[in-house]
This record gives sequence, structure tokens and C-alpha cells, in this order.
Amino acid sequence: MFRFYSLVYLCSMIKDYQITEPLLFNPLKHHIGFIMEFVNMKIDEPDSDIKDLSRELKHIGTSVMDIYTGSLSIAKICKEVEAFLREKDLLGIEAYSIWVGVTSNCFRIISLSDGSQWTLKYHDNKHRFVHIFPARGSQNTFRVKANTLKSAMLYYILIGKDLVTGDDLNKVRPLLGLSPVKDPVDTEAITEMIEILRAPGFAFREYL
Repeated sequence: MFRFYSLVYLCSMIKDYQITEPLLFNPLKHHIGFIMEFVNMKIDEPDSDIKDLSRELKHIGTSVMDIYTGSLSIAKICKEVEAFLREKDLLGIEAYSIWVGVTSNCFRIISLSDGSQWTLKYHDNKHRFVHIFPARGSQNTFRVKANTLKSAMLYYILIGKDLVTGDDLNKVRPLLGLSPVKDPVDTEAITEMIEILRAPGFAFREYL
């Protein structure tokens, strides 16, 4: 319960993002615009508490996830999913649970206006029972390990040097409870994620 409400608070702190009921969506895991704005907000707060920052990043989890990079805003994504559910008469928890299934391996995939595909699952909460996230292999997405994303975000916020070294990466990973990076493949993956976070090609205004 703490995890859910702290995430709602986090969303409200950045451009007043609102994830409307009955949707459950974690933009810190799945929306590049939100992720980049979060990072830049933290860079602009040099006195922010590192423990609080590490706690916020734990909302990303430990698994592999898909991140949406298209031009649809969070609000637009939610509106299009809601419109689909309304058209199919699936905004009630009973009808939705029957349609999508309630076990962990049950899901449905729908397409949005930009061609991206989104996975819908059942979440056991009477107010937010529609769990949405980008579908694996969808247009306008890429896949990344959670620990890679968290390491890149914390490095960029706390160190931010253009030349990324293993030593610098290993200064931030203990703050996340992670072991030092030893595999060159992992180092390369984190470095690539850092470059995505600082890429000027992602215009924030496209995501608001």
C-alpha cells in the first residue's frame, strides 16, 4: 500500500501527472518522457536526500521492462485506453476481470493511435484494476533491465560526467543495494542508457 500511494505522490510532483482510475500505470518504469523529466528535476535539486532518491528508484523494481519512447503523453495514453474500455463496456471491474482474466499469466494487448501496443492485465484493487504497460517488442519501445535503468538514472543525477567509467558507476550502485559492475556487457548497457537519458533528440514537450 505504501508503494502505491508514494508512486501517486511522485507522479503528482512532476507536471501534475494524473493516472486516472481505474488505470494503474508506472511511468517511472515505462515512459521515457517521465523518466527524463524525473532525472532533470532531481539534478535541479542538489540538496535532495540521497536516501529518498534511492527509495523512489526502488519503484522501478528488479525485473526487465519495456519503455515507451513515442509521442503520446501519459494523459493521452490513459485516455485512449479508457476510450477502448468504454467502447467495449469494460470499465467495470467485473466485466474487465472476465474479459482479461485474473491469473498472473492472463493478459490482453491493444493498439493505440501511434501504432504502439499495450498490455492490459488485471490488478487486484477495486479502484485501480486495469494494469497497463507497453507490450514486449512493440513499436516505439525498447527493453531494459531494471537495475540498468536505476544505475543509469542515479549516475546521471549524482555524477553526470560525460566519460562514464566503471569506478564511477560502482560509486552509485551500493546506494541502490546493488553489487559492483564486473561484466563489460553490463557496463556497456548502463552507459547506453545514460546516453539515452542525456539525448537531445527526446523533446520533453512531446510527452507533457
